[in-house]
Amino acid sequence: MEFSLRAEMVLNRKPEGLKLKEFIENSKTLLKKGAPEGQGAEIEEWELSGDRIVLTLTSGRYVRPHDAVFRIKNYLSQELGRKHKLGIREVRGKRYSIRFKLDHEPKRKIRVPFVKSIRIEGEECNLVLEDMDEEFLQKNYVDRIVNLVREKVEQQHYEGKGEHWELIWQSRPIEHRWNKDPSKVMEGRDWLKHRGRGQWIFGPQATAIMRAMEQLVVDELLNPLGFNEIIIPKAVTWDVWQRSGHAKNLYPEIYYICPPDTRDPEFWEEVIDRYKITGNVQTRLIKEKIKEPIGGVCYAQCPPFWPYLQGRTVSDDSLPIKVFDRSGTSMRYESGGIHGIERVDEFHRIEVIWAGYPEEVKRIHRDIVERYRKIFNDILEFEWRMAWVTPWFMAQEGLIGTAKDKEVGTIDFEAYLPYRGSREDSEWLEFQNASNNGDKYPKGFSVKGQKGELRSGCTGIGLERWLAVFIAQKGIEPENWPKQFRRRIGKLPDGIGFL
Repeated sequence: MEFSLRAEMVLNRKPEGLKLKEFIENSKTLLKKGAPEGQGAEIEEWELSGDRIVLTLTSGRYVRPHDAVFRIKNYLSQELGRKHKLGIREVRGKRYSIRFKLDHEPKRKIRVPFVKSIRIEGEECNLVLEDMDEEFLQKNYVDRIVNLVREKVEQQHYEGKGEHWELIWQSRPIEHRWNKDPSKVMEGRDWLKHRGRGQWIFGPQATAIMRAMEQLVVDELLNPLGFNEIIIPKAVTWDVWQRSGHAKNLYPEIYYICPPDTRDPEFWEEVIDRYKITGNVQTRLIKEKIKEPIGGVCYAQCPPFWPYLQGRTVSDDSLPIKVFDRSGTSMRYESGGIHGIERVDEFHRIEVIWAGYPEEVKRIHRDIVERYRKIFNDILEFEWRMAWVTPWFMAQEGLIGTAKDKEVGTIDFEAYLPYRGSREDSEWLEFQNASNNGDKYPKGFSVKGQKGELRSGCTGIGLERWLAVFIAQKGIEPENWPKQFRRRIGKLPDGIGFL
């Protein structure tokens, strides 16, 4: 890595008769501290111009110029203040050139905020930044920009889960006598009603099936393994997503929450009056009367649980922590990927979370997988498979590889949907997963155990997807459903008749 920064220090007044050379020479030794021999920063050029000290600093990997310039500032502030009654008001970066090597050649153009220019030749990257204020330099934005460029290139080379997918188990093929699209058939029977983008109303019959599945999870997984029910907020503020790491990339996927500027009816009078006259909701005018987003609607229930533990040391008597939430819907903006109830914007999910010492977390993960195996094989009688994957939120943090290799990652449970085509050529539906998240959440929320560092895991049970798999494989007639599940659900409600 090569760095070259042209910076200026703005003095509180224009100095008279200041012999700066001695101070600059003395400050050079500060630029070697903490670096291997001969690898610190260097002052290549300097000059005193009016009320400004202008410097050109260079370095390799150690004591980078945006750090070195503040070592010089601190030294000069002390010495010039004591001997000449001079102070340094601010430091500014005029131009910063950074050269470093990438792990891969980018597949397409890279764009990064605050960067004047990016030139990439093969695997060599050259960045130029201009007009940086003191906060920009001092808060390490430069290193974050370099890391962001690397991350964007890595992301281009991450080709989706297939690249980090490893089959670990598959059930025997089942002869399916049904090959209909479950959403279309249920909607045709008035079991479902499509309502807006990615949103459905579930009638009595579909709801009865989902509630039976929910109770099945409670009876066969949550109660036997000792999980306790909790209620987690569904409005998630930015501080939660910053600590969980989701703030790095969730913006295209969330529904934002914007509070009103005020509840004063007079403030909203024009919005109300225009609706009364036109019969149309005044969305453009509303947009002018709301505050900036405070966060978004929950799209994964795991992160908003962790503030409950934040900054605390958990007693060993309470470990491992085993909790679950089913208190409300989650929302995720799925864009063009919406299809039936398999991929929706608003969905119903049981979120299961566990935390403890590493061996406890791995044991619970294994127990949960075995409970799922019993549910899917013996009660619901699915045709399904399991695979190790590394989702992007982990790959983004350097955890690329399979969960089997890293002991951090996800087992995906995928089901065959006959209506999509043959087993070999069609896309199977990921309808369930179980993740070991390592220290991601305990570290992000500063949570510890009595005896040391904690780990955590989670598994989200999406009831829409369970329903989609069930109807896709078993059909819509209860007499064709597995006997164990029929005993659990009993007689379906009649539903609502229409003329």
